[in-house]
Amino acid sequence: MSTSPMALLEGGPDGLETRIVPITPPGVELRVAFGGGYERFRVTSRWRDTPEGNLPVYEWVAHVDAKK
Repeated sequence: MSTSPMALLEGGPDGLETRIVPITPPGVELRVAFGGGYERFRVTSRWRDTPEGNLPVYEWVAHVDAKK
């Protein structure tokens, strides 16, 4: 188990392999590289039990093309 704070990603493309990711710093929008750009996720007030423990849930906002 990682010592970094972790979050659970909710929504976004089905092809995202990892749904539990490190967050630095916590509470800031996440950008996850995917499909020639990145997926944006924002923090919610929800938490969910996972194999990594009780984690904050970040929900998908949009895909941003790296060329823009």
